Amino acid sequence: MITVNSKLRGLNLFFNKLQKKIGGTLKVTSNEQFLKINNNIGKGTIRSINLDGGISLLEFNITPKEDLKIAVDAKADTHINFVYCSKGKISHSFENNATKNTVETFQTSIVSNIVSEENTITLYKGIETSSTIISVNTADDNSQQTDINNLLKDAFIAGKTKDYIYLGSYNLKIAEHIKQLKSIENKGVVRALLTKGIVNLILGLEIEQHKKDINSNANSNGSLTQNEMELIKELTDYVNNYPDLDHKINVLTRKIGLTAAKIQEGFKLMHGLTVCEYIRSVRLKKSEELIINTDLSISEIVYSLGFSSRSYFSKRFREKYNCSPRDYKKKNKLAMTA
Repeated sequence: MITVNSKLRGLNLFFNKLQKKIGGTLKVTSNEQFLKINNNIGKGTIRSINLDGGISLLEFNITPKEDLKIAVDAKADTHINFVYCSKGKISHSFENNATKNTVETFQTSIVSNIVSEENTITLYKGIETSSTIISVNTADDNSQQTDINNLLKDAFIAGKTKDYIYLGSYNLKIAEHIKQLKSIENKGVVRALLTKGIVNLILGLEIEQHKKDINSNANSNGSLTQNEMELIKELTDYVNNYPDLDHKINVLTRKIGLTAAKIQEGFKLMHGLTVCEYIRSVRLKKSEELIINTDLSISEIVYSLGFSSRSYFSKRFREKYNCSPRDYKKKNKLAMTA
């Protein structure tokens, strides 16, 4: 087992010590640290991002070649950590506490240091792990989100006398937004704004899931197993990549081997939509892209995306964009030539 002890009172210091311990190539910018490794310790990346409002992000995308334990200092009574695992699993334990709490794939988790001043993260040998930890410093003097930070402190720190960890339900929506977060290629201010927006959205989903769990007094994922949720995720990616194909429910059931009821339950859980509603939303989004970026006629777009008729497409497009496809095309052409 490799053990890394380092302080998080400054992410530059943390990453410098991390690199000395596990090797790799470290790239540092004004608000990001990116460590890439491919050695006898493991293969993958570890990234952090500093955001305003007392928020920072620590992201692991790595397959260790042996168990990797990272101990990170934390100031008691100030920081709240929202832990999410998109792939594999990650374990957490508090200072001087042998109990490990494991966050599985797609599972939500919230950690607050009330008395201890250290968190230990364990990544496991041979398991490809993608995990995101969003940390909120509720005592940040420069925070522009004081009201929000105070509300978070009231919810997850105030009145507690013991270190707090909540292992929540599974949430597939968060995985989709983390995927968006990783795919941002913009630079400078645009990158910062997009990152902040997605991180805030993830925080909102974590808190919403916690509220649902508390209200239902159960960490339930319905009747879906973790493996079934992963199949639903694969099916979602398939629909996104091939919106034009025939996605009748009987075709989808054959593709992943789940019943229609399981697929419907999974899509409601992940997207809040039925399968048909989700497919339609993907096709409408793609149609907007084609209208803006290509010279295809409306009829060509309609039939290239599998809509049953032009009239049906126009009706649904108007419902979503409050404008007919033809007018939308005209407006965008005028905007581009203005």
